[in-house]
Amino acid sequence: MWDATLEARWRELAEAVFIGLQEWRLQHPKATLREIEAALDERLSGVRARLLQDVALASAARDVSGAGERPLCASCGEAVEARGRHSRDLTTYHDRTITLERSYAVCPRCEAGLFPPG
Repeated sequence: MWDATLEARWRELAEAVFIGLQEWRLQHPKATLREIEAALDERLSGVRARLLQDVALASAARDVSGAGERPLCASCGEAVEARGRHSRDLTTYHDRTITLERSYAVCPRCEAGLFPPG
């Protein structure tokens, strides 16, 4: 999933932040350092959320259904079994929402669920 298209999208997002901040600064020539920082953080938070989502989705850990080594249950240590794919919405800093679609797994022994992290 890590390819030139993904990197191009990240460059476009970064460019939009630079342009947006330049436009904002022209509209707010007397802004304080705190106001500039808040404007920058607001713009960067969108890029940060998208990067976080993309990097997490590029992880091999998101799919426990493959033939590789399966994660172990945190409760009892048994290897978990895949139970389909599910989406989960998570909130990052600055209240940005990202959506991760990953394998969902269940422990066959204690039935604890696992939604792989990174």
